[in-house]
Order: sequence, then C-alpha cells, then structure tokens
Amino acid sequence: MDRPAVLLVNPNAPAPWPHRGSQFMLDCRVFRVRKDIVVNPRTQGVHEMYVLEQPDWVNVIPLTDDQQVVLIQQWRHGTRSVHLETPGGLMDGGEDPLTCARRELREETGYEPRELTLLGTVHPNPAIQSNRQHYVLARGCRLVGSPSQDHAEDIRVVPTPLADVPELIRRGAITHGIVITGFYFLQLRGANTLPAGSLD
Repeated sequence: MDRPAVLLVNPNAPAPWPHRGSQFMLDCRVFRVRKDIVVNPRTQGVHEMYVLEQPDWVNVIPLTDDQQVVLIQQWRHGTRSVHLETPGGLMDGGEDPLTCARRELREETGYEPRELTLLGTVHPNPAIQSNRQHYVLARGCRLVGSPSQDHAEDIRVVPTPLADVPELIRRGAITHGIVITGFYFLQLRGANTLPAGSLD
C-alpha cells in the first residue's frame, strides 16, 4: 500500500495527495478492495478513492527457435469471450518475475525456455490498481510435457508465427491490452523480433 511515489520529471506536475486513512472493504481472492480517504491539494476537498490491491502480474512472450510465439486461447469472464493471449499470471509471494514467468509458461503451455529476459514493467491501470505488470521474453522454448492447468483454467495452446502478430492485432484477433503492450516492448527491443514499425 505504501509504495514510494514515482519521481516526477516535471516540476509543475500535480503534488501527491495527502492520505488520511484506509479501510479494507472486500477480499475477492485475486484482489482486495481498499477505500482511501485523500485530500486534493488543489481544492482541499476530501475524497473517497477505491483501489484494487493485488499481486504483481507477469506475462511471457515465449519464442521457439523457429520464431513461433506460443500463444494461448482462454475464456475471460469479464468480457464473456475467448481471448488470444500470451501466457501469464499472478506472482506468488517472494517470487521474482523470471521465476514466475518460467512457472506460468510451464503450467499453461507445457513449454520450457532456454533463456529468460525481463522486457519491461508497467502499471496496468494506476487509477484504480496498485500492482505492476512485468513482461518477460522467453527464448528457445520447447515442448517438454503437458500443461498442468488449475481448476479454474481451460486453455488451448496456439503456436503462431511471430511475424503474424501485427496483423492479428490489426484485425482484432488479439484485443487484450496487456498482451499488446508486451509485443510493443518486444518491438522496442529490436533485433530478431517484430519488424520495425509493425505495431505503429
């Protein structure tokens, strides 16, 4: 709850809002709802703000040596539809992003990587969420066994040429914003990934 404030590069940026107290409202297993009482320093108005507290997340871009990306299809209840995505999940307590990436990739797809690299980290929705989203590139992925999905998962593995990803995004076959951001980080990385400008 008490993460350090982000360094502001603009000296005229808004000031941090003073915090007057918090109350936990609801525990929903994968997140908790917290109510904060804060003060707007511009108006001195007191406001109730609601925050979703949850563990950090990891998403993996798994690449095979022949430049296939190991995508998955799974049901997402928020939109009540099946989404084409990259593997990922919640970090366990004390787990680092690379360890989580290896675990989630193995559990959801049956693939294991030769090499893992952290691509970047974002805040998924800082207006209401406190957590971070980490992106990991997994190179040299190979199938080593069957997936071990949990009771709330129903996943299909869909290896896809990496070169096809920009068109999948353009035509709306991939609409998950967190997944698209991962491919943007991959494009920023440069060599042997997506063609330059392919996600512009």
